[in-house]
Amino acid sequence: MAAPKDDRRLALWLTAPALGAMLLVAGYPILHAVRLSLYRHRLTDPGARAFVGLENYAVVLADPLWWTDVGTTLLLVALTVPVELALGLALALVLHRAASGRRWVRAAVILPYGVVTVVSAFAWKHAFALDTGFVNGWLGLGELAWFARPGTALAAIALAEIWKTTPFVALLLLAGLSTVPEELQEAARIDGASAWQRLVSVTLPAMRTPIAVAVLFRALDAFRVFDSVFVLTGGAHRTESVSFLAYRQTIGRTALGLGSAVSVLLFLSVLLLAAALVKALRPELGAGPEAR
Repeated sequence: MAAPKDDRRLALWLTAPALGAMLLVAGYPILHAVRLSLYRHRLTDPGARAFVGLENYAVVLADPLWWTDVGTTLLLVALTVPVELALGLALALVLHRAASGRRWVRAAVILPYGVVTVVSAFAWKHAFALDTGFVNGWLGLGELAWFARPGTALAAIALAEIWKTTPFVALLLLAGLSTVPEELQEAARIDGASAWQRLVSVTLPAMRTPIAVAVLFRALDAFRVFDSVFVLTGGAHRTESVSFLAYRQTIGRTALGLGSAVSVLLFLSVLLLAAALVKALRPELGAGPEAR
C-alpha cells in the first residue's frame, strides 16, 4: 500500500499538466491586470500614463460605490445559491429515481444549462417585459414593471440565474446521490422510516461532500455574475455587480488603471470567499466514507 507521501507525489504529477496549462492561460492576464492597476492609464489619453503605485486601489476602496456593489453581489449570491441548492437537490432526487425515460428526462433538465448565458438573459428580459412578457400574466401581477425598481430588478436577475444554473447544481448532486450506499436506504426503509426521514437521516448526511462542493462552486460563480446584469438592467437601480463595475470602468470610461484595480480586487474577493467557504465546510470536504 502506497504511503501518504507517495500518494501526494503521484497526485502532484498527475495534476501538473493541467495546472501548468491553467497557469499559462490565466497567469499572464492576471499579472498583466496587476501591472496595469499600478498605473494611471486611460485609452483616450495614452500620453498621460503614469505610475501611481497603489493609488488606484485606494481610490476604489474609498469609493462607496465599490462597497455598494460588493453588497449587491453578495445579496445575489445569498438569493440564488440556497434556492439553486434546494431545487437542484429535488431535481437530482427525481433523476436518480426515474425508472423510465431517464436519458430524456436528464436531457430536458440539463437543457437550460446548455443555453448561452447572454441568450438566456435576453429571453428572460422579454419574459419580464410589459409588452412581450408572460411572467406578469402567469403570476397575476398586472402591469408590474420589473426593471423599474431595485427590488424587483434584483429579483429578476436572481430568477434568471436560478433558471440557468440550477441544472449544474443538480448534476453535481446527482453524482453525489450515486455514492450513497443503497444498503443504508434499505435498512432505514425496513426500520419503518418515511421518505422524508430517509432523506434527512440517511441521504443528506451521506452527501455532505457533494453538497459542500456544489455550494462552493456556485457561490464563487455567482459572485462573478455579469451577463445577466449587463443584459437585464445594465447595472441600473442599484443592481450593479462587482464584475459589471470592472467592465464599466475599463470599457465604458476607458480607465484601464482603475478597471484593472477593480478586477484585481474582484479576484482577491473571490479568493477570500473561497477560503471562507472551504474553512466553513472543511469537515464536510474532508469527510471520507468512514465518517459517514
